[in-house]
Amino acid sequence: MFGTVVVGIGIAGSVRIRDILNPMPSSPSKHLKLFGFVSRRTLGNIDEVKQISLKDALGNKEIQAAIISTDNKSHEENVRMFLEAGKHVLVEYPMALSASTARELWEMAEHKGKILHVEHIELLTEEYKQLKKEVAGKELVKGTLHFTGGALDEERSGFPAFSGIARLTWLVDLFGDLTVTSATREEQKEKSYSRMTAHFQTENKKPLTWIEERGPGLRRDKKINFCFKSGCLENLPEAPRSAVGIFMQDQNLFAKKLLGQVSREELAAEKWRILRCLDLAEEIQQHCERPVKIHS
Repeated sequence: MFGTVVVGIGIAGSVRIRDILNPMPSSPSKHLKLFGFVSRRTLGNIDEVKQISLKDALGNKEIQAAIISTDNKSHEENVRMFLEAGKHVLVEYPMALSASTARELWEMAEHKGKILHVEHIELLTEEYKQLKKEVAGKELVKGTLHFTGGALDEERSGFPAFSGIARLTWLVDLFGDLTVTSATREEQKEKSYSRMTAHFQTENKKPLTWIEERGPGLRRDKKINFCFKSGCLENLPEAPRSAVGIFMQDQNLFAKKLLGQVSREELAAEKWRILRCLDLAEEIQQHCERPVKIHS
């Protein structure tokens, strides 16, 4: 059994507690034992799970793993503390708000012989799995992925290329390595509105565009327009709801890694994808933050 602590009790952290307490029969998650949770707020017990201090979580030898479900800006600090304390770590995406920091944390995990698992539940939805099947084997001509959602506090969530890295992960997982050709951002701070547009080329020099648009009242939605030589895909495929929730699927994958049931090849491919997406996110941010040249 792997003694586990959940750090951060928002929506995701609460789901993590629920899933650890209710593992599927004979699943890898049966090997996780919840010792408690850590929160900045004083909450007492939740579902008979006790609140413990951060110091106790770091120092308790019976706790071997931590699940980090805090604000994005706090991910780096928490991952670093628990790795330094010799714990395995599951962290919600993005694992850090800079690519160099992410690589440093990954190297630390490898040096200490610990699992660093970055949650990417967007790859586990039935909708995405069906989309990947429909895209497989087709030759891309051009494509666009446009996400809309409510306003975010960037102080807590980071630049849109990082807070929205789930969309970037879709594109890299579907179409392979990408090169950023340009990126811009329109922002109306007084209205809490932001629209980031990033342009890429695939390895076959085909154009892809990612739009991340957020503001008050914007419905959470994803629109696609992927054109292939065989035709265009303009709507996300309908898919039945999975019998296993996406957080539970992710938790099972983490537990499989702890049990040594994931191949080196799979681990290496996942590491490449996660770090490559963070590299691209950082490059997009740099493009967007460059001063605009004024030509007289």
